[in-house]
Amino acid sequence: KGSMFKLLDFRKFRDTPSVQFFDITVPTSNARDLVFHEGPAISPNNNDHNDWQFYLHPHQEDNILALSGGRTFHLINFEWKNPYHVVRLDANRHILRIPPGTFHRSESDRNGSLVINQAVRAEGAQVNHEFRVYDSREIPKLRQFLAAGVQPHYHGFEADVYEYPQAA
Repeated sequence: KGSMFKLLDFRKFRDTPSVQFFDITVPTSNARDLVFHEGPAISPNNNDHNDWQFYLHPHQEDNILALSGGRTFHLINFEWKNPYHVVRLDANRHILRIPPGTFHRSESDRNGSLVINQAVRAEGAQVNHEFRVYDSREIPKLRQFLAAGVQPHYHGFEADVYEYPQAA
């Protein structure tokens, strides 16, 4: 089976009045992406039929830390024993490691979010190939999986804080 996602801890150096210092280093990272969502954005957006779309990086591991706001990730990987997980990523709590080959999409909180991704790109990986959008309407296995109403496993949520979205 493929490697699962992980929630990684990072080190806090110290707290001072109104200031916190963190070491968020992902030692194997060789690329950095900063992604800002203004308001309750979804990435990638749904298609024209309101079907979900996903990213999937064949040669890139993501290591995502929410710097402000929060973001909810939907992860689907057919190699996992339980292929569907929904992971809540609150600011400065964990780094979400998403392995290559995992369909993923994210939804920001009402007030938006800012995340940094300390990616690990395989040698020869091309950004334009790694950031393709995969339309669930055009991938039979993914379309059938979402239509079957499989319930995801939830991680990082506090009861009654989050309204669980329904797959289109």
